[in-house]
Amino acid sequence: MKYISTRGEAAPKTFSEILLEGLAPDGGLYLPERYPRVATAELAEWRRLSYAELAHAVLARFAPDIPVLDLKEIVAATYRPEVYRHTRPDSDAAAIAPLRTLEPGLHLLELSNGPTLAFKDMAMQLLGNLFEYALRREGSWLNIVGATSGDTGSAAEYAMRGKQGIRVFMLSPHGKMSDFQRAQMYSLSDPNIFNIAVRGVFDDAQDLVKAISGEREFKARYRIGTVNSINWARVVAQVIYYFKGYFQATRNNDEEVAFAVPSGNFGNICAGHIARMMGLPIAQLILATNENDVLDEFFRTAVYRPRGTRETRQTSSPSMDISKASNFERFLFDLVGRDSGVIRRYWRQVDRGEAIDLGGTPYRDALAGFGFTSGRSCHQDRLCTIREIWRDYGVMIDPHTADGLKVGRACRRPGLPLICLETALPTKFAETIREALGREPERPADLEGLERLPQRFEVMEPQVDTLKRYIAAHCAD
Repeated sequence: MKYISTRGEAAPKTFSEILLEGLAPDGGLYLPERYPRVATAELAEWRRLSYAELAHAVLARFAPDIPVLDLKEIVAATYRPEVYRHTRPDSDAAAIAPLRTLEPGLHLLELSNGPTLAFKDMAMQLLGNLFEYALRREGSWLNIVGATSGDTGSAAEYAMRGKQGIRVFMLSPHGKMSDFQRAQMYSLSDPNIFNIAVRGVFDDAQDLVKAISGEREFKARYRIGTVNSINWARVVAQVIYYFKGYFQATRNNDEEVAFAVPSGNFGNICAGHIARMMGLPIAQLILATNENDVLDEFFRTAVYRPRGTRETRQTSSPSMDISKASNFERFLFDLVGRDSGVIRRYWRQVDRGEAIDLGGTPYRDALAGFGFTSGRSCHQDRLCTIREIWRDYGVMIDPHTADGLKVGRACRRPGLPLICLETALPTKFAETIREALGREPERPADLEGLERLPQRFEVMEPQVDTLKRYIAAHCAD
């Protein structure tokens, strides 16, 4: 299997070749030349697999250049119950991604049991082990430059801390994460972890990462890689739990389901789109946004107005405070029939701060065939949803998951089982939980007092040259 760029001006490469690369040299995102299809008989076999076995079955389709035994060792080391130990009471830790049924036809896929209490661990732990494997095989090293609105950063740092040959430079919006999220990242003292608080919003941090990745000479000299969902391995790792959630919520492979996905950067729901393209019977992909509703607006109107045409608002579901979804390019590439010329033209508009309007094009009609529905949630919506789920089911959810449940319940087709993807444990957003429920969320014992630990970070203006000097200085150590 070869991987191509959405911009169409980069040579096809293997999985191992793009693993450490991030953005393609032409500024595009990598995708496989075609999505592997899973036959009905194979779906039946996969239904019986453990999470690690399922991970191998899925990943083997996308990374045939990694020897079978090596890949099995990597996924076995990644998906161990002891790594995903932060389960809710009465959850099955051995399931890795256990399904909690709130009522018949309404489910919560628990993805926040990893070391940082966020669904990002599900992919990031794998990415850390893949990186280490690839670097060891090459006898090489890597500098990871990433951006986070809250959970990606801590998940990446916990996956990469202490790993030989890897440095992590993680950018986050200064003062715009929860206290818990900030403490998780900034309290790490590992010498290979560097936290940079950017004066601005997440989109400013993400733009810096893309700018660094787009400077070929600097990227090559300092071996720059990424862990954001622009990295293909991050996305494909998230495909796995769509299969796992489907198998747990259904009795046979003739049944269809809906997935509700809280969405900011479009990486998580892009994985659902890929699972559907592989043949998983997903009738609806329900995209939920917060007040930063650029993606909801697109799926309602076929107009994409990213940052540059609007301001990014600070909300109580901060990990979704994004108005320029980098992964959206992958979906649009599929929507326009994989015409890279169209993508280049559209992204020139985006780079000029202009909107993309599919009205009057054949792509507007094609959109309906991809199974997406969308909706928007606001602060009062998420407070009400947190209260309702606690009152009716005795389950405490975080504000992002509340966005997903609110929109998912409103948008799903009658009679269709709904699986909402959990994004984080509530303790990461204690202020909102206190406002909604008047009580403190439970916190794992090993994370008590986290906010009181010393914090180490650098405040920086959103300037590419400043970031380059910082990276160069710390690579010289």
